Amino acid sequence: MSIVDDILEKLPIERFRSRTPQVAVLRLDGLIGMRGPRGLSLRRFAGALERAFSLRHLRSVALAINSPGGSPAQSSLLFRRIRQLAEEKHVPVIAFAEDVAASGGYWLALAADEIFAEETSLVGSIGVISASFGFAEALRKLGVQRRLYTAGEHKSLLDPFLAEDPKGVERLTALQRDMHEVFKDMVRGRRGARLKAEEGTLFSGEVFTGRRACELGLIDGIGDLRSVMRQRYGETVRLRVIEPERRRLLLPRLGLPRRLDIGEVAGDLLARLEERLIWARFGL
Repeated sequence: MSIVDDILEKLPIERFRSRTPQVAVLRLDGLIGMRGPRGLSLRRFAGALERAFSLRHLRSVALAINSPGGSPAQSSLLFRRIRQLAEEKHVPVIAFAEDVAASGGYWLALAADEIFAEETSLVGSIGVISASFGFAEALRKLGVQRRLYTAGEHKSLLDPFLAEDPKGVERLTALQRDMHEVFKDMVRGRRGARLKAEEGTLFSGEVFTGRRACELGLIDGIGDLRSVMRQRYGETVRLRVIEPERRRLLLPRLGLPRRLDIGEVAGDLLARLEERLIWARFGL
């Protein structure tokens, strides 16, 4: 008997009187923690999560994940809220990795009672990574000086406009090790006896195909959302996609053009470049 079957046995019989069983589908697609309408964050998805777990005649909630990772904090917040709702509503959660469920994307998948993927999906990358840019030489050639003033010995950490500081690298490495331990504890707690390999293999930061991830116990099977849901709940199952509400954009008044903010534009370009680089790690 699967974990989901065990949960279903404990549910009130009224939930199954509908001739059309329903599965709420949440699409967790994109970079975790990225600001704006494309990013994954608890703030953006809080309402959608509530609606997903509140559908009538709900059999389960399916997470369709396509994410290369991102913010550890937002990964943890989304994970925790999904688990809270699943336990409060007594609803099983099933995750489906699409192209990528890596790093923070796999953290989100751990919120599910079962995890499925395609044979060619990329899964895992249980590790921590930090990326930045170094502009010190560019500023020097332009004749620009970087002036940074702090109160507190460790207030600044690897400023991209200053030369790399070995002590700063050491501090960053310590933070990464701590975050990595949290991630490993999460995998151990959620996957438990289903893990089938040594920790040196599982927690090296390596990314695996769906087929290999299944062999290692990181996922439970190979399959896509529609096929698995039909096999489990019948041909009449209704898949209800629940999307986060879109924020309304306030347009400037006619005749009053919006002033161009160079800093905002530059920040957005760097954010998009970083997002592109993260996806590129997985050949996407």
